[in-house]
This record gives sequence, structure tokens and C-alpha cells, in this order.
Amino acid sequence: MKNKFEFFGIKTPERRKLQHPILQREALPDKMRAFELIRQLWDEPQREFQYLAMELLYKYRNQFEKPDIDLTQHLLIHKSWWDTVDFLAANIVGSYLRKFPEEREDLVNKWLNSDNIWLQRTCLLFQLKYKDELDTRKLEEIIHRLHGTKEFFINKVIGGIWREYSKPNPGWVVEYVNINPLHSLSKRESLKVMNRK
Repeated sequence: MKNKFEFFGIKTPERRKLQHPILQREALPDKMRAFELIRQLWDEPQREFQYLAMELLYKYRNQFEKPDIDLTQHLLIHKSWWDTVDFLAANIVGSYLRKFPEEREDLVNKWLNSDNIWLQRTCLLFQLKYKDELDTRKLEEIIHRLHGTKEFFINKVIGGIWREYSKPNPGWVVEYVNINPLHSLSKRESLKVMNRK
């Protein structure tokens, strides 16, 4: 990432210590002001500002309204790289679609059809923290629609989500991997936890 973005060079533990007072409940601005601040932080050149913006947005996940997905989509497609996209997918989009499950079909279809690899990666990752509640049928459908891509960032994360799901359901993942054609990278990532045992 050093060649992709500017950095202050603040290591993660130090950055978290510095931003801790800003993210305390009593210090948080109202949602409208916070969303303006998030956009301003996203426009800054140094990557640490984007990390702060994401964690600030996470503080408002219980206040999400349906139109708030527009801000998240803006963040997903600007200054995109796995470090921000993966956090937004699992923590922000995942929370949003838990709150508004009726939005899932339209949103996933829109993002899969966008030809934007970061929106497509988000479709794969938004259930990352759902654990036993993960909708395997939906995930299979998304993977099937992306089948045949040579995009590294898609194939790696297909394996990554199955790797996470293999922790509570190893047998299911082994069966899925054995009967479905997957890119070699996806297959390798899917079985990584079980191959360590």
C-alpha cells in the first residue's frame, strides 16, 4: 500500500490511542455533522484519515437510515483498496443489511452488475461476521455470478469467506469446495484452516 497512498506513518496501536478520545460517545457530533466530517476525512491524502473516517462511521451503525448506503458506496468506490473495502463491507454494509434485509437483493444485484471489483468484493464480504447466520445460498449465488473472473481481489476473498465459515462448519465447506469449480486461489484459501490441522 505504500505505493498507493500517502501515510503519516502512524502505526495502528498509536493511531487508535490518538483517535480514542474523538470516538467516545460524549465527543461524537450529531449524525449529519459526522457524515460531513467523514466525507472531509475521506478527501484527505493521508490514509490514516480514511481509517478514522471508517471507525467514525461505525459508531453510527445503529442510527443508519436507508439513504445512508449512498455515503458507504461513495467510500467503497473512492480511494479503494482492500484495507478500507474489507472493513466497510464486513462492519458497515454488514450492519446496514442486518437492519434493512429487504434492501439486500436490489443492492447486491446493483453492485454485482456494476463491474466495480470493490463493490463486487463487498457483496462477497458483507456476511463475514454473520457466522452461523450466514446465508450460504445467497453467497453461493454471488460466487456463481462471479465465476470465471481472473480478478485476484475477487478470487482471494471467495476463499477467505469460506475459510471463515469453515471454522464453525468445516464439513459443509469441504463438500462445497469438492463439488464446485473454483479458481485455484479460492480453493486454497477455503481449505487453509483445515489444512493446518
